[in-house]
Amino acid sequence: MKEFKNLIVAQSGGPTCVINSSLRGVIEAARCFDNIGTVYGACHGIEGVLKEELINLSDQPEEEIKLLRYTPVAGSIGTCRYKLKSHQMEDFERVIDVFRTHHIGYFLYNGGNDSMDTANKIAKLAAQRGLLLQAVGIPKTIDNDIGDSEFKLIDHTPGYASAAKYWAHMVQYANEENKGSCPADPVLVMQAMGRKIGFIPAAARLADPKRQMPLLIYLAESHCSLEELADQVNNKLKQEGRCIVVISEGFNVGNLDEVKDSFGHTHFGASKTTVAQTVVNYLNQVGLAAKGTARCNVSGTDQRHSMAYASSVDLDEAYRVGQKAVELAATGQGGFMSTILREPGLIYNVRYDKVPLTKVANSERTFLKNWIMPNGCDVSDDFVNYAKPLIGEDMLALPMNGGLQRMTQFQPLYAEKLLPDYIPQADRST
Repeated sequence: MKEFKNLIVAQSGGPTCVINSSLRGVIEAARCFDNIGTVYGACHGIEGVLKEELINLSDQPEEEIKLLRYTPVAGSIGTCRYKLKSHQMEDFERVIDVFRTHHIGYFLYNGGNDSMDTANKIAKLAAQRGLLLQAVGIPKTIDNDIGDSEFKLIDHTPGYASAAKYWAHMVQYANEENKGSCPADPVLVMQAMGRKIGFIPAAARLADPKRQMPLLIYLAESHCSLEELADQVNNKLKQEGRCIVVISEGFNVGNLDEVKDSFGHTHFGASKTTVAQTVVNYLNQVGLAAKGTARCNVSGTDQRHSMAYASSVDLDEAYRVGQKAVELAATGQGGFMSTILREPGLIYNVRYDKVPLTKVANSERTFLKNWIMPNGCDVSDDFVNYAKPLIGEDMLALPMNGGLQRMTQFQPLYAEKLLPDYIPQADRST
């Protein structure tokens, strides 16, 4: 009889519309391997492992598992922003103790760059401690910044396509708003997520690939000043009488009194002011080349949880990278991240493969310079050709109950706690 071990899947960082589709892929694929026992979900990522809070996913009702496809963000098992730093050896030892106690032979971590680093560190420590553990990463981030800028490690990350689709629709709606209200409000500034990389604001161009809207797009990589931005806005006003500006939250406008998380990433939504408001204040101060004022819309976490705009392509691919991660783990191919690679040719098609965790741990893709137009306020057709297939052709039909969306509600089937209570190192008072 083949020996089986249990599997833990955990999630880290900002969630996406399709993160639960990957989770569903993990749960359903695990049933295909007789060397995988119970699938546990770590509640709130690695913190759930540290606190021994493990929910049994194998025994959940089938209907709830199927609904994961339509359930956005991380409410099912939770996510975290807890970083396992190299000096926190008590945390690492605790992870190994929990794995050993619950007969864990497979650890799948769904996240971004830092999560791949965590999975890699845990795999190495487990080997040192004599624990046979297959650690595999599952890619996830709306920023699309995992991997390399040659797209050889991963073509795009699950989550990005749905954020791109959201922005394509939001800019369409904003154009109608701006077109109708331009006599009083000729400039609308919209702020997009993206921190240091421009894939999300760039997706605004998908709303207008033929460039018929008075649309200006500023990435974090758009190296221009507020003065130059104002000149470009006023030139557009002189030409069109109105202007829509989509700008990255990471565009440099000076000090925003930034708030940072444990990974050192800026939380723009928690900072004291915003890029969009700063730009609007500046435009109204220096004056517009049209009567009226500039206004702003600052989207928040809706960019990653608006399930109505989820891409069906994104959902399918997220599911399959979850499946691929299980296949890698179950066949002894730990130390890898499951990945999506685009096949060459006119027809959009991808294959699912693997890439060493050591290559993607803390990696950071950059937005291609030749995808940014020389004027710094638009993106090229090459970017549009890259991103357009990702958002799909249709809208998702959501399951409804009494006028509200029906989403996954897991039963509280928790593994018995067998170890002493533990407070994660970073949470202890000094």
